[in-house]
Amino acid sequence: MNVKKTNHSPTSVTLQFSVHEAELLPIKQKAVAKLGANLKIAGFRPGKAPQGVIEKNIDQSLLQTEVLEEAVNNLYVKGVEEHQLRPVGQPEISIKKFVPFTTLEFEAKMDVVGEIKLADYKKIKKTKEVTKVLAKDVQEVLDSLKVRAADKKDVSRAAKNGDQVIIDFSGKDTKGKPVAGAEGTGYPLILGSNSFIPGFEDNLIGMKAGDEKSFEITFPKDYGVHALANSKVTFTVKVGGVQEVVEPKIDDEFAKKVGPFKTVEELKADIKKQLTAERQNELDRKFEQELIEEIAKKSTVNVPEGLIEEQLDAAEREERQNLMYRGQTWEEHLKDEGVTESEHRERNRKSAEERVKAGLVLSEISEKEQLSVTPEELEMRIQLYKGQYQDAAMQAELDKPENRRDIAMRILTEKTINKLTDYATAK
Repeated sequence: MNVKKTNHSPTSVTLQFSVHEAELLPIKQKAVAKLGANLKIAGFRPGKAPQGVIEKNIDQSLLQTEVLEEAVNNLYVKGVEEHQLRPVGQPEISIKKFVPFTTLEFEAKMDVVGEIKLADYKKIKKTKEVTKVLAKDVQEVLDSLKVRAADKKDVSRAAKNGDQVIIDFSGKDTKGKPVAGAEGTGYPLILGSNSFIPGFEDNLIGMKAGDEKSFEITFPKDYGVHALANSKVTFTVKVGGVQEVVEPKIDDEFAKKVGPFKTVEELKADIKKQLTAERQNELDRKFEQELIEEIAKKSTVNVPEGLIEEQLDAAEREERQNLMYRGQTWEEHLKDEGVTESEHRERNRKSAEERVKAGLVLSEISEKEQLSVTPEELEMRIQLYKGQYQDAAMQAELDKPENRRDIAMRILTEKTINKLTDYATAK
């Protein structure tokens, strides 16, 4: 077999295959055996007739199709390995010549991962931050626990700061059209909690159960929904009830009620421990992300367009799923963002390319460092995941080959990041 490579670009390649009878013969013999396994031929048990007899009795067009498909699939893989290519997606196959069982010529055009020139990642140094949890941080959690454990008593007086009001509300833009996401029914809101848009809670002070009020609020300039940033919205609010919030005293009895603690000091120690773990985990993830970004930025990678498109598709699927959970349509989301579908996709292209590049760089480093995942490591991780699910169907999902591959890749990525962290923090 002769395989010639033609480069169209750093990420686009065509392999031209020229295959002779010697390579096609074993493929033909395999195809004859497969097609003749259950063939009934007079005088022979199924599958026991000589190959020559089987070949004469099977459909010749079916045999040619079987040989052609098997030859293209097998020889394509060998050609890719011979030229050390990393294909992306399925190749575009075109048969140029096929003389049954003696000659085959075909081409395989494909996108490939181009050359990767890694940065000198062993010399990149970074200092890990260590989190600090202050007394005021612990107190904020205690205050939150106090609010959740508080008694709420209905009152007939006007609402004041610290009270909880039960409200129905809706918002309309300057044209009188309803604003998506700016509505709620029976919503409990503690005045002074600053959990709503600045100015919203202030307008509810002094209202009683049954009162209704309309007022205009200007959204912050840095508001998360681009279409609402710095815009004016008129809210109509009806108060269904006013409740006085009676917070408990923070003492040993309180600690016993909120958890397995005997004293307030035990509760505070646990809060500090949990906060420390959560915040350190956030800092560690931030450290790793910045380290990967720096290595990727200093590396040279020819990223195939197909991989970027796949990443964009995956990100959009995830975004659509999240919107569905929030009860918002894709069209409403695009309108809120003030962009068309194509503009939304192009806006995300750069970050998609960066994620693909980072993934390719990590893969290259894991290969260079000769990192791997043992069967024992994979099984341990799968059993750990299974322990998190009681549903038998979810547990069975973890045993599917594609999910096992994903988990193995996740472990390999973790190992690679740990190795990079060791290099970056070593003195």
